Amino acid sequence: MDLKISDINHFENLAFLAKQVVEGFITGLHKSPYHGFSIEFSEHRLYNAGESTRHIDWKVYAKTDRLYVKRFEEETNLRCNLVIDASSSMYYPQNSETSKINFSIFGAACLAYLIQKQRDGFGLTYFSNQIEYQSETKSSSGHLNLVLQELNKLSKKNKPTLSESNITKTLEHLASTLHRRSLIILFSDMFESSENTEDLFKALLHLKHRKHEVIIFHVQDKNTETDFEFDNKPHTFVDIETGDKIKVIPEQMKESFFKTNSAYMATIKMKCEQFKITFVEADINEGWDKIMLSFLVKRAKMK
Repeated sequence: MDLKISDINHFENLAFLAKQVVEGFITGLHKSPYHGFSIEFSEHRLYNAGESTRHIDWKVYAKTDRLYVKRFEEETNLRCNLVIDASSSMYYPQNSETSKINFSIFGAACLAYLIQKQRDGFGLTYFSNQIEYQSETKSSSGHLNLVLQELNKLSKKNKPTLSESNITKTLEHLASTLHRRSLIILFSDMFESSENTEDLFKALLHLKHRKHEVIIFHVQDKNTETDFEFDNKPHTFVDIETGDKIKVIPEQMKESFFKTNSAYMATIKMKCEQFKITFVEADINEGWDKIMLSFLVKRAKMK
């Protein structure tokens, strides 16, 4: 199922689409890739000899010939914070069925549904130059509905006027306020307002020092933002975070753009590898279900 903005607008709360995507790729797999999504991402644990047999799942025993105990909400150690960059650049491409912000919203909705299905805690944060919304971290179905409603509201918001991204400030806030070990999943194009990338790396390292796990979904329109594929005629490019304009012929600056952008992204990827942060390329021209399935299968193999 490919993501279409028209589909998101049709369904008032994203719940149906998120459920369809999550359950769609789980169905029929011999071993679901979302088992192993986190350290303890499973609804069961192995039975330990000597403990009470009251919570043994006998249906699972009949199928596997192994003793598993049902896990309950208080036993889980996964707390996930879904973080969305909602600055102006995330509304690119404009007048398109799929923008980076809506791709991120849909991805967060799918992950929220998946995490709640496993009865683990999750919360939602979105930001531009400051944090605009931050929910509590809960695992109930009622909380899932609240998060999906908030995501739906965000999908219907107009593009903010010249709103820059402050990823560094947001990550520092999370590092200071999340007192329990958490999984932080960031959706962003990684266009930071600060020119000093060292501050961004310090914020990421701060999260790691606080024992948080970080996953970055680098959301981009690969055709134009990486490959710089434009018609070779004069274009006026507008920085939708600052309003600055420049007139160029794409072919004349393609090499320079590619060199600068490649160096910037290579530095970010290198730092992520150094800090053991998962960096996921998320091209909005691909279906979210394909990206998610590939990511979860890879992650399951790492556990």
